[in-house]
Amino acid sequence: MALKRLISVARGKEPADLVLNNARVVDLVSGDIYPTGIAVAGGLIASLGDGYRGAQVVDLGGRYVCPGFIDAHVHVESSLVRPREFARALVQCGVTSIVSNPHEIANVLGVEGVRFMQHDARKASLDLLFTIPSCIPATSLATSGARLTGRGIEILQQEPGMVGLGEVMDFPGVVNGKHRLLDEIRMFRGLPIDGHCPCLSGSKLDAYAAAGITSEHECTTVEEAREKLRKGMKIFIREGSVARNLKALLPLVTAYNERWLCFCTDDRRLSDIMEQGSIDHLVRMAIAGGLPPVTAIRMATLNPAEHYRLYDRGLIAPGRRADMVAFRDLGEPRPELTFCNGVLVAGGGDVLKDWPADADDMREARVRDTMHVDWSAVDFRIPAEGNRIRVIGAVQDQLITESIVMEPLVIHGNAVSDISRDLLKTAVIERHHASGRLGMGFVRGIGLKRGAMASTVAHDHHNLIVLGVDDVSMMTAAKAVALAGGGLAVAEGDAVLALLPLPIAGLMSDKPLEVVLGQAAVLDAAMEKQGLSMDDPFMALSFLGLEVIPWLKLTDLGLVDVNLQKIVPLFVK
Repeated sequence: MALKRLISVARGKEPADLVLNNARVVDLVSGDIYPTGIAVAGGLIASLGDGYRGAQVVDLGGRYVCPGFIDAHVHVESSLVRPREFARALVQCGVTSIVSNPHEIANVLGVEGVRFMQHDARKASLDLLFTIPSCIPATSLATSGARLTGRGIEILQQEPGMVGLGEVMDFPGVVNGKHRLLDEIRMFRGLPIDGHCPCLSGSKLDAYAAAGITSEHECTTVEEAREKLRKGMKIFIREGSVARNLKALLPLVTAYNERWLCFCTDDRRLSDIMEQGSIDHLVRMAIAGGLPPVTAIRMATLNPAEHYRLYDRGLIAPGRRADMVAFRDLGEPRPELTFCNGVLVAGGGDVLKDWPADADDMREARVRDTMHVDWSAVDFRIPAEGNRIRVIGAVQDQLITESIVMEPLVIHGNAVSDISRDLLKTAVIERHHASGRLGMGFVRGIGLKRGAMASTVAHDHHNLIVLGVDDVSMMTAAKAVALAGGGLAVAEGDAVLALLPLPIAGLMSDKPLEVVLGQAAVLDAAMEKQGLSMDDPFMALSFLGLEVIPWLKLTDLGLVDVNLQKIVPLFVK
């Protein structure tokens, strides 16, 4: 009956649910922009034309209308809020669909964690789709809280809203034919399989692409992206909070390849979304960088829809989902009205549709008990074993780190932090199984001058990572986040200066986004007082343990040479 009514509304025989008059539609097929009305029935666009009747009629006053924006690759957990709260922020930005890879919570809780995300996403004011996490754990060089085996993947394949296999992060494993990875890939033959292979090129890239990988979001240069395009991979141009690659990659876009390009945010902090935007921010950046507006909009709508075979959206056309964004300036699109599935979900900067929090049911209770640390094994002292150490070099606006060799500062036989050279001690504490494992190292480029910072957001194993000037401050910060059930903390000496609790898997808050924004602002102020020079230091800290992005990282097992995929000693012999 729904289809019959849709046809009847299109013919003008029945009134629509929603009629938008005086619109200027951005046609992504022809590139034309033309005036028309839009009639909506049952969440779908019934017709483009004037003179339709409707239960609700809105005069757009000549505003442009394009399809709702789609984030091609994002991790909800990186926003530090649960899916329903994340959606509240995104609809203000004109985002109506996202493809999220929940491999952060999967590394902590496995299938149970992914199911929590799905359950919460049902209450979101946009369409939250998922890829099934791959490489859980990412490698054997870190300890995760859970494993996602072939049976777990089969279970998740039966769940609604799953659109493909998430980023295959262990690219050395794929290239070398690791059975577990090839089995995962075989299960998704003919479906989108997202990639993750920074700096991979030549015959190794050929091997990775030949396995069936269909996209890549880790490109940082035009040359790298162009080679991967030539190997048949869709390129997701990323602009997150730490990895900011859009400006560098804009020269890649041509009239020949733009249909193979999409936008994504990957990891973007909540305050950046609220202040700058989400995918809409990328669209404005691209237009300001010289891209034609229709091309930029297509990369944010139709292209990701087709990549993930979401043929029900991505165009303003009859029969498509009524996911639409209205704005006044084509040269600088700033969403004023957002419709998702034919419902006005945001307008005038306000979220019009909200979801009350559920009671603490059994499902939610199971994702809260994730902090298990053997504190008797935690000792941050590093006895000096030589006069040269390997140091992780943090790089502003990039996930890639440098591998540096420096002389340590040794006091009373122990290697310690040296703020005069921005050389800071860091540690990763295993927090899933109370194993007592502790990885120790040093990092340069964060810029902390006093105290310490700690976080249970540490990609992708999400152990407890801490960095500091002195051991007492490091212990205070580490224990503060553990007592909170997970979170982010700043400490100096025995005092906790700021704390943002993340009791959901140690990754997300259970509070509304407004509360989390306030807590994050207090955290940022505390970091500024501690002399931080790097933008978004907690996001940067979280990636120091990601052992699948070059070149030197730290996990609970020790320092990882990503190129060699092996644990290497801190002291260089």
